[in-house]
Amino acid sequence: MRVTRLKTAACAALVAVTGVLVLPAEPAAAACTTGTAPLTVEEQRLESQPVPGQILASSGFDARVTAFAAALCATTGYTQATQVVTTHAGQLWEAAVDRAQAGSPGGQLAADDDRPLYWARLGMTRALRRWVPTYSLSAARRAALERTLERASRGITSSTFDGSAGRRLLVTGFDPFLLDDEIRRGNPSGAAALTLDGQVLTVNGVRIQVQTVVFPVRYADFDRGIVEEAIRPHVAAGGQRADAITTVSQGRGQFDLEVFNGRRRSVDSIGDNNNVQGGGSFNAPVVFPGVGSGPEFLRTSLPLAAMQSVGANPFPININPSVWEIPAGGTGPEFRPDGPTPGSIAVEGSGGGYLSNEVAYRNTLLLAGTTGAPVGGHVHTPTLGSPADPAAITDPAFEQQRSAIVGQVRAIVARAVM
Repeated sequence: MRVTRLKTAACAALVAVTGVLVLPAEPAAAACTTGTAPLTVEEQRLESQPVPGQILASSGFDARVTAFAAALCATTGYTQATQVVTTHAGQLWEAAVDRAQAGSPGGQLAADDDRPLYWARLGMTRALRRWVPTYSLSAARRAALERTLERASRGITSSTFDGSAGRRLLVTGFDPFLLDDEIRRGNPSGAAALTLDGQVLTVNGVRIQVQTVVFPVRYADFDRGIVEEAIRPHVAAGGQRADAITTVSQGRGQFDLEVFNGRRRSVDSIGDNNNVQGGGSFNAPVVFPGVGSGPEFLRTSLPLAAMQSVGANPFPININPSVWEIPAGGTGPEFRPDGPTPGSIAVEGSGGGYLSNEVAYRNTLLLAGTTGAPVGGHVHTPTLGSPADPAAITDPAFEQQRSAIVGQVRAIVARAVM
């Protein structure tokens, strides 16, 4: 795929100042932007930390943020603004995929680094939030533009199977998270999604086309149904139905193939990427908002033994059936190493009580309610560390670890279609 950049002289370009992209204080920019519009917590990190700007500059994705802001300034109506947002957001996703699959992308960061996509998207949503058009724009229309930007830049609007292979596999990943603890974090599940998108894999003579999306680490998006929106077209009967849908996220020091997915949120020790809590706790778990009726636990339908059989190279692959539950008639959480007991209330699925578990439950609930549905379930990757030098945004060990995780994800999910 080739990506073109839209350029215009109608608005002053964004410039890099102290590693952060900001608008220059010039008349043309002042007519188009405001520095007073409130930003999300995610967007604020662009301004409070130098690392995001360094990542954008090192990947060349800073130019995409600049071009997007300038193109917005040049629009003369909502229809044109929608076209600009759709084009630039889709190009950002394509550029991230192309970069991840290029092998030698240029710049200081490795090809499979998922962080440029994450920070560039936030640069674009920030530009959209601070944009002051020359025409009337309602809050609802601005929100619609942001929704378009999010979907297109996450692969959701382009996850279309083209019939180039006999089998179809949808894989989902996540953005980086826990950034207040370590701003340099990436997420190997997102990196794996970028390296797999549009690829055709061959396993035992079977050709498998892969499409991918990357989800936000934000409760509000899950509440509004972003998971179902992305996955439902690949569950319904027809040419876009997948044979397998595998959600992937970052976990602990090994691969975990999660057996049971729980219906409730129970993590209150950390918030999401906007520092918002999910509403539940370990002792008082809550059902996800916006989810349809279903059991407390759903079991994966993935071929776990086949996925585990790819081998522990370099990380162990564990089949994990353990859960936490409040048993029928019980008063508090109890650990079950072999899965839930009848009539219990879910506290944690095999994959925990955070958004990793939630994406798996929402996926498997869609599958459970559909005749002839794909198989589906969740894979947790090992945790990706950070560069050893606290002043560095990357180093060889960091890149090698991510590459090893991504390569093993590729082998594991390919076996989901068996």
